[in-house]
Amino acid sequence: MSHNVSHLQRFSVAPMLDWTDRHCRYFHRLMSQHTLLYTEMVTTGAILFGKGDYLAFNEEEQPVSLQLGGSDPKALAECAKIAQQRGYNEINLNVGCPSDRVQSGRFGACLMAEPALVADAVKAMQDACDLPVTVKTRIGIDEQDSYAFLTTFIDQVAQAGCDTFIVHARKAWLSGLSPKENRDIPPLDYERVYQLKQDFPELVIAINGGIKTYEQCDEHLQHLDGVMLGREVYSNPYLLAEVDRRYFGSTRPVLSRVEVIEAMFPYVEKHLASGAKLSHVTRHMLGMFQGLPNGRAYRRHLSELSPRGDATLKVLEDALKLVTEFRPAE
Repeated sequence: MSHNVSHLQRFSVAPMLDWTDRHCRYFHRLMSQHTLLYTEMVTTGAILFGKGDYLAFNEEEQPVSLQLGGSDPKALAECAKIAQQRGYNEINLNVGCPSDRVQSGRFGACLMAEPALVADAVKAMQDACDLPVTVKTRIGIDEQDSYAFLTTFIDQVAQAGCDTFIVHARKAWLSGLSPKENRDIPPLDYERVYQLKQDFPELVIAINGGIKTYEQCDEHLQHLDGVMLGREVYSNPYLLAEVDRRYFGSTRPVLSRVEVIEAMFPYVEKHLASGAKLSHVTRHMLGMFQGLPNGRAYRRHLSELSPRGDATLKVLEDALKLVTEFRPAE
C-alpha cells in the first residue's frame, strides 16, 4: 500500500501514550480510510529487548506510522528494519515528548538540543530501511526557544535526509512541568510554524497542538502541508467521519455513528474470543455520541459495565440502544 507521504501527512491522528493502540486505530480507520494513524511511542529498548510484541497491528489499520523513542542511531536503525519487515508505512522519531522518564533515556524533547545526534539517527534509519523517516518535534525547549534554535535543528536534520517534520507548536519545559502540563501550559505559537514553512518551502511541514475543528484545520492548511489532531479526535472520534471527503477528495458515503459502532461488532467478538476484556476496545469508543441526546447514558453504560470480566458484546449493543431507541437513526 504505497501512499505519497506528503499526501498522507495532510491529516493525521497524533501518537498518544496509553491511547492510540491497535484497537483505537482499527476503530478510527472505520471512519477514515486516508488519515495517517500513529502507534503510541514505542522505545527501541522495548522492541529489541522487551518480552511482549510491541509492533502487532491489524492490516486493516494501514496506513500506520510507527513512532519510535530512542537516541542510539544503531538501535533506531535496527528497529526501523524490523518495522519495515512488519509492514509499517513510515517511521517517526519522537523529539517532542517531555516526560522525565524520557530524558534519562535521552530521547524525546531533550534531543532538540542535540541536532547532530538526531541527524545521525535519521540517516541510520534511512540507510536501514526504505520507509520514509519523519520527525515530530516541539518549537523549543526550556530557555532554548528562539526561532534560530528551531531553524538550526530543522536545518541540520533536513540535511541528513529528513524531509518531513510534524511540529507541536509549543515549547517543552523539561523540568518543572508534568507531561500533561506540557500539553497545555506553554503557549501555542502557530505563526512560528508557518514561518518555518516559508523558510523551508521544500520540506513537508505539518502542525500539531490545540487543533479542535475543521475550520482551524482549513486555516492551518492554507499555510502548511498537514494537520495532526490529538486529544480532540480521541474525545470526539466521530470528527474523523468527514475527513476523507474534506481533505482527500473521497466520494465514499460517510457512515453514521450507529453504523460505525455496528461495524465494530465482529472485531469486538474476535477480541473477546481471544480471552481479552471488552473495555480494551470500548474505552476508545466512549466519546462517540458526545453532545447528543443520551450520549452520556451511552458513555456511562459502557464505562461502568465494559471493565467487568464477564462483559460481552451485549454491553455494547445495550449502550447503542440507549442512543437509538429514543430517536430515529441518523
